[in-house]
Amino acid sequence: MARELTVDRIVAAPPEVVWSLVAHTRRWPDWGPSVRAVDPADSEVTPGLTGRVRSVAGPWLAFRVTTVEPGRAWAWSVAGVPATGHRVDPHPDGCRVTFTVPWWAAPYRLVCAAALRRIERLATTG
Repeated sequence: MARELTVDRIVAAPPEVVWSLVAHTRRWPDWGPSVRAVDPADSEVTPGLTGRVRSVAGPWLAFRVTTVEPGRAWAWSVAGVPATGHRVDPHPDGCRVTFTVPWWAAPYRLVCAAALRRIERLATTG
């Protein structure tokens, strides 16, 4: 059975503020260290949304949003491979933001940790 690894952070901002960052494609380059551009550039995640994402390595890669729990969670595949999951849960201090990573991509947790720091900065400073 496939295992997922997680990385999370408590962010002192309302869940809906953080959701607006993680669920809108136009914001992905703002917080995603591995994302340079997204097409479509201004969409909210919906099940089955397809497009392409430009990685820091340069090439455009096809993506497909595989699951969405509106206002709470979404996951995707990139280049046909299961990729990260994104979750926002209420917390007494704001919200807990969690990324899941396939076990075989364990080092990518470092990228996700950097993304969480960026999300926190964006959510708490405007």
